[in-house]
Amino acid sequence: MALKHCVHTRIGAAAAAVIAAPGWSADRFITVASTTSTEQSGLFRHLLPVFEKKSGIQVRVVALGTGQALDMARRGDADVVFVHDPAAEEKFVAGGYGLRRNEVMYNDFILVGPKSDPAKVAGGRDIVAALRAIQAAKAPFVSRGDKSGTHAAELRLWKLAGVDPVSGRGNWYRETGSGMGPALNTASSLNAYLLADRGTWLAFKNRGDLRIAVEGDRRLFNQYGIILVNPARHAHVKQAAGQQFIDWVVSSEGQRAIADYRIGGEQLFFPNAAAR
Repeated sequence: MALKHCVHTRIGAAAAAVIAAPGWSADRFITVASTTSTEQSGLFRHLLPVFEKKSGIQVRVVALGTGQALDMARRGDADVVFVHDPAAEEKFVAGGYGLRRNEVMYNDFILVGPKSDPAKVAGGRDIVAALRAIQAAKAPFVSRGDKSGTHAAELRLWKLAGVDPVSGRGNWYRETGSGMGPALNTASSLNAYLLADRGTWLAFKNRGDLRIAVEGDRRLFNQYGIILVNPARHAHVKQAAGQQFIDWVVSSEGQRAIADYRIGGEQLFFPNAAAR
């Protein structure tokens, strides 16, 4: 069975799933194109009620991979992007599609894998060495394969390891073309290794035999940014409301709300807007 799904179908389904709560004024909402990691980790369920109560502005989130979220914004289908691929974000701004990029928060990526650990990488801190060992052992590895921030980070790490994982496609290397949660489900069912963001991992319940295998490498740092879509490019962008959301997210109140989000007592995201 093919693991990769149609991107256009997935985007359409995600957009259709955005629900407008009753009682909101039709013009008092913004659309935020964001990542599956922020949505599936539960962060937005924690943050948005606070902002919406304070501002009266409803935030409608469409959760996609970072690449797809930026593409959505380039088409003018979002007011704000909240994603985690700094190089792609800077390119988005440099191309005139977005205004200033604001750093918001960070966490880290982790390599998870089966308890049996066929590549013998568990307990290590060197992600590049771990990827080389996985390739050498031809151990099952699941990739999101969806042009997300996590996928981009994974490909950068394979490049540092000097490995072309695509050469193993269909054998030990499996691409799902899906978000973080579904990719974790696939890795759990296949007892495979996977690069995941820590926030979604902490919120993930269907772990099966998966464990954290590698963590703590500085190359696993995961920065998130937020950008207002350029109203000069798309006149219908809700500039004032979108900027109000950005200003709140990077304010002391918004940053505290991010820091307060925990699962099982563990903090998922670490605010760093003040470090700009």
